[in-house]
Amino acid sequence: MAGRQRGAGYALLVLLLAYILSFIDRNVMAVLIGPIREDFAISDFQYSLLHGFAFSMFYIFLGLPIARLADRGSRKWVITAGVFFWSLMTCLCGVARSFGALFVARVGVGVGEAALSPPAYSLLSDYFDSAELPRALAVYTLGITLGGGLAYIIGGAVYDYFSAHGALHLPLLGELRPWQTTFVMVGLPGFMLVLLLSLMVEPERRDRPGAATGVEYSLAEIGGQLRRYWQAYASLILSVSLLAVLGYGTMAWYPEFLVRNH
Repeated sequence: MAGRQRGAGYALLVLLLAYILSFIDRNVMAVLIGPIREDFAISDFQYSLLHGFAFSMFYIFLGLPIARLADRGSRKWVITAGVFFWSLMTCLCGVARSFGALFVARVGVGVGEAALSPPAYSLLSDYFDSAELPRALAVYTLGITLGGGLAYIIGGAVYDYFSAHGALHLPLLGELRPWQTTFVMVGLPGFMLVLLLSLMVEPERRDRPGAATGVEYSLAEIGGQLRRYWQAYASLILSVSLLAVLGYGTMAWYPEFLVRNH
């Protein structure tokens, strides 16, 4: 099957938007450190648990089972469910009244976002042929940089706006402080993205006869593959992990560093 499949351009755009939004929702907390620490009377270490550990504790390990689920079912709907769930949990971060509640909501954000990239990479590899796939993956990966930067810009702008206009009062939810309203505002666009995702066309799987016949690789076969090429896998996993520690650590604390030192 040569060339790109029907709906490839639309799918790439929507998946890019999803990746951008995922980084906005996971990183917007970085511009809200001050008011969160003040309201909950927590330390920098406790904030780190909220921003990093709570998000990553399930995000790390759910990638494999979600990828397995995407192999067996509709990748489009796996992603759609993930976007809906993490958007809901981002909004719930905004109604959290305690450290524990905010921790649980952040865990939920990580769970939802774990459903994005494994199916997205699989979808893109089917939408685009080998000649166009590298470019498509490069466009999708732009979501990391764009979303990380927009988290600061949008999050800071929304927080400043509601700080200037005071707390928001909503039926049933009561008073939402500016940092809480910021979470709700950045979470809401995800529900519109769900509608766009639902319009994607699930592409035919390329060169995967097992997908059509129901034959799957067993866990033992997957383990054998990992053992056979352990040096390549270990090098890649270690390098990406170290890069993530540096990148996410910097993104989590850079805004607050500027606030405290300038």
